[in-house]
Amino acid sequence: MEGKMKSSLLLCAALAVSLAFALVAGYPEDSEDEYVLVNNKCQCVTVTSKFVPSKENPDEEVLERNIRILVPLKARENISDPLSPLRTTFVYRMTELCKKCDPVEIELGGEIYQAQQSTSCNEHETCYTYNRDKCYTTTFPFYYHGELKQVPAALTPTSCYAN
Repeated sequence: MEGKMKSSLLLCAALAVSLAFALVAGYPEDSEDEYVLVNNKCQCVTVTSKFVPSKENPDEEVLERNIRILVPLKARENISDPLSPLRTTFVYRMTELCKKCDPVEIELGGEIYQAQQSTSCNEHETCYTYNRDKCYTTTFPFYYHGELKQVPAALTPTSCYAN
């Protein structure tokens, strides 16, 4: 148990250090708002930042970044298979959490182009819990009138079926 706690503290320290190098954000001046830089529902991570008065010099503001990680206690290795073993390893890479894969439109030379801010968007993302915006399904054995059938089932029904 003590080894796991040391690993957890080491992970948090590594994330905090790498966050200072991994995230770049622009902010309007004279703003006291907190900005959400990452909200990864798949891996249960939220990264926010805001300007706060410096402890050493109250006339100066420093950028404070906060990392919130929720670890699902009964997460499975394969979240779509309720019989798969419990997940014991959770890996968080700030470069993967911070990548922006949604295409944006940019104008170059008077023409509009679609561009992505990351080059590794086709890689499969490991999810530790259900992303409520995606539809997850599985099959389960169903015994009916002496016959065993594999029946499909939605694990996130609100995402799988239209209203």
